[in-house]
Amino acid sequence: MSKPWRNLGPASRRMLADVGIVTFAQLAQYGVVASYRLVKQRHPQASLNLLWALQGALDDQPWQQVAREQRLSLLLQLEQQEPPGE
Repeated sequence: MSKPWRNLGPASRRMLADVGIVTFAQLAQYGVVASYRLVKQRHPQASLNLLWALQGALDDQPWQQVAREQRLSLLLQLEQQEPPGE
């Protein structure tokens, strides 16, 4: 793995820290979709690019590649995890 926080700059890491995710192991434990949802609840301005970046960090891939190759799968997972009424 090139580096654990690939794709995640200081602003993204701060948003993750705001929801208690400060280690790469925590990101892996929560999973990218749950981590993204936590961040999005606290930081509504977070875009889907963060979701692609989180998956890219776990897979050691550029976020652009994740957006191209895994977009539909991640969006479906995100939709399935939405609480009723959202």
